[in-house]
Amino acid sequence: MSSVPLSWYLIVAALLFSIGAYGALARRNAIGILMGIELMLNAVNINLVAFWRYIEVTGLAGQLFAVIVITVAAAEAAVALALILAIYRTRDTVNVEEIDLLKW
Repeated sequence: MSSVPLSWYLIVAALLFSIGAYGALARRNAIGILMGIELMLNAVNINLVAFWRYIEVTGLAGQLFAVIVITVAAAEAAVALALILAIYRTRDTVNVEEIDLLKW
C-alpha cells in the first residue's frame, strides 16, 4: 500500500488557504468572513499534521500544535459570534461596511 506524498497534502492545504483568504477578503457579511478565517485555520492544521507525519512520527508535536490551533479557532469563533450577535442586536445588520460603531 503506497502512501500519499507530502506535496499532495501541501497542495490541498494551499488551495484551502487560498479559498479561505478569498472568502475573508471578498465577503461583506461578517459570518462569511468568519467562515473564511476558519478555512484558513483548517489549512494550517492540515500542514501541521502532514509535516508531523512525514518528518517525525515518534513525537506528538504536530498533533499537539493542531489541537492548540483547534482550541484557538473554537475560542475565536465563540468570541466573534458573540460580537456579531451584539452588533446585530444594536444595528440590525451584519454587513461589515455598515458597522461604524467606533466612528464619531
